[in-house]
Amino acid sequence: MRVVKNYLYNASYQVFILIIPLITTPYLARVLGPTGVGINSYTNSIIQYFVLFGSIGVSLYGNRQIAFVRKDKQKLTNTFYEIFYMRGITIIVAYGIFILFLLMVNQYQFYYLAQSISIIAAAFDISWFFMGLENFAVTVLRNLIVKIITLVSIFTFVKSKEDLTVYIVILSLSVLIGNITLFPNLRRYITRPTRRELHIWRHFRPSLILFIPQIATQVYLVVNKTMLGSMISVQAAGYFDQSDKMIKMVLAIVTATGTVMLPHVASAFANGEYRKTLHYLYKSFDFVTALSVPMAFGLAAISPKFVPLFFSAKFTAVIPLMMIESAVILLIAWSNVIGTQYLLPTKQVKLYTASVVWGALSNILLNIPLILLWGAVGTAIATVFSELIVTGYQLLVIKNKVNYKQLFLEVPKYLVSGIVMFVSILSLDRILPISWLMLVLEILAGVFVYSALLVIFRVKIIDDAKALLKNK
Repeated sequence: MRVVKNYLYNASYQVFILIIPLITTPYLARVLGPTGVGINSYTNSIIQYFVLFGSIGVSLYGNRQIAFVRKDKQKLTNTFYEIFYMRGITIIVAYGIFILFLLMVNQYQFYYLAQSISIIAAAFDISWFFMGLENFAVTVLRNLIVKIITLVSIFTFVKSKEDLTVYIVILSLSVLIGNITLFPNLRRYITRPTRRELHIWRHFRPSLILFIPQIATQVYLVVNKTMLGSMISVQAAGYFDQSDKMIKMVLAIVTATGTVMLPHVASAFANGEYRKTLHYLYKSFDFVTALSVPMAFGLAAISPKFVPLFFSAKFTAVIPLMMIESAVILLIAWSNVIGTQYLLPTKQVKLYTASVVWGALSNILLNIPLILLWGAVGTAIATVFSELIVTGYQLLVIKNKVNYKQLFLEVPKYLVSGIVMFVSILSLDRILPISWLMLVLEILAGVFVYSALLVIFRVKIIDDAKALLKNK
């Protein structure tokens, strides 16, 4: 029940942060326009490289290490301070490199400076500590409060295209303030460190090993927008960013299981419960498939109606991007289970690293010709192919460790249900006029068709849900 509770905490927060962009994105698309949205997307993509290099894989490494030592208070204390101090030093180095970068560029300096608050904020990010303890309530509550303040600030201070810098500062400061608010909660779990016993740099190499897959992951999170902004225009980067935001918002609900399960599986693995780790893998894979299939097919189907209503007619170029990129929802859901929930906590880091490196390299190589041929659409295609390579590689390397039949047992039923739902929504889309009411009707119809087919196919997840409710 603890895993379920943590998932509900994390998923409820993901639903909340899904709602906030649903409120702010249409407003910002109209106020800032494609150029403003594009400048923010492009400059933020550059800043994320400095955040990434300053953080050196601590988010994943810290989460896992805290899970390993959480039963020993003194080890927990020392581990926290060692990792925290180490990242503080690397963030200072990263910010110094950013200053040098700022002196060399001759465009968007003020925007870069406003975005750079995010680099400083990374030094104070200790969410990995609470995730390692499986205490998700603290981080969720903190994030809820900060997001609400951010929402109010955007509508209060961002009124025109000239307020782009203000918007960037609001977002960056919200991250910094949110991170700082977690520190008072530390007193419940750790004591004062014994400075003589602190060995900061013993974490550097293992953190660096996890840093490599994070670099690769960041490539196809950020480099797409960087390349589009450099090779085509900031407007093209803005169009892709809007599509990518919607995909990632929907995906966040699914990948919430990864954040919850990583420390849980790490703890089971540390205790030698190997069968339990496989049991978690099968259950989690089935759950995310049941959830991600309707999200992927559903978002693709409603895109023609959703984009002009949500972003305005200026962003119709986003429609084909969303329809293509929706495929990554299922692919990332699968790679999140295999990679984040199985390979990482069971210390198979090299295999995980190899998968994301191959994905990143393929993304860059495909981006160059596809962007030149089709612009932002080419980037969407490259993104899908790179995620396909990541997931395919991970499935290949675990073939001798898992039972494929058990892993994919219910997948055909979910896919058939998703395809029928997709066709049903598209059929409705052709006859219903464009309005929010009609869009809601399409979504409800899709939910009904998918749910009904799951009942007809008698998928196991329904029985699991019933059993869970009875135990509760």
